[in-house]
Amino acid sequence: MRQRRVVLSERVAAALRDGEPVVALESTIITHGLPRPENIQAAVDFERTVAEHGAVPATVAVLDGVAHIGLEPDALERLAGSEGALKLSARDLPVAMAQGATGGTTVAATTLLASQAGIRVFATGGIGGVHRDAAATFDESADLGILGSCRITVVSGGVKSILDIGATLERLETLSVTVLVYGTDRFPAFWLTDSGHTVDFSVTTPNEIAEIMHAADALALPGGMLVANPLPEAAQLDPAVHDRLLAEALEAADSASVRGKDITPFLLDYIHEHTDRTSVAVNLEIVRGNCKLGAEIARAWSALRAARP
Repeated sequence: MRQRRVVLSERVAAALRDGEPVVALESTIITHGLPRPENIQAAVDFERTVAEHGAVPATVAVLDGVAHIGLEPDALERLAGSEGALKLSARDLPVAMAQGATGGTTVAATTLLASQAGIRVFATGGIGGVHRDAAATFDESADLGILGSCRITVVSGGVKSILDIGATLERLETLSVTVLVYGTDRFPAFWLTDSGHTVDFSVTTPNEIAEIMHAADALALPGGMLVANPLPEAAQLDPAVHDRLLAEALEAADSASVRGKDITPFLLDYIHEHTDRTSVAVNLEIVRGNCKLGAEIARAWSALRAARP
């Protein structure tokens, strides 16, 4: 008998079958982003936020080599308590499945799995992008290429501020990923409301985003779209503190010869530590806001599909 490689929870499968709104959620924030018991508390909070705003949450993860689209409470607890959980990007999925591994899925892996399951909205914190020294290292997140090839709408707080945001926006344009900013034309920078970059298109309602998704489907565009949802200014990390700590973190990384895939967690950990974890609280606020907006978009998309089958 062939082993099932991808499993949908009963609730998610029923919702997709019946045309109900569904929002995918990633799981590396559970396995690698927060300590216990904060990680399970946050995971439950994110799912609750999606549900309270009228959509079905579908947390994505790999357990014992099987990709799960939607986790039951016991599986979520198990993932949060796993000591050896891997951090799985899209390229890692075949190995994890073949070797029976357990791990949290990154933005790239979650985007791939959710879109293949037929989920059209995914809410996360911030996506990866082009690194600041990419001209020399060619270091670019897999998030971008996957988003350019999977038909899904990713709701995020923009691009992580430790990255080269201008170059990332250029790459998204090259990949034909539609970029929208909610409520403004100023692209956010994760912890910061305004990255200093503007975009061509802003949107003000979930219905407007659903209409754009519908138009993209009519064109059979192969990739997805990014909806950047800025934090309110009052909730952002202090920009002066952010800029000072980022400069210090980059210098520390250079002094320690931190390179490649280790650079992002190094910079994030440095900022978390030197803000006494204030940056973590901001991070959680970002994800909650994106869960809310993601659920609203999913509801608008579901209603539009019902009206125009």
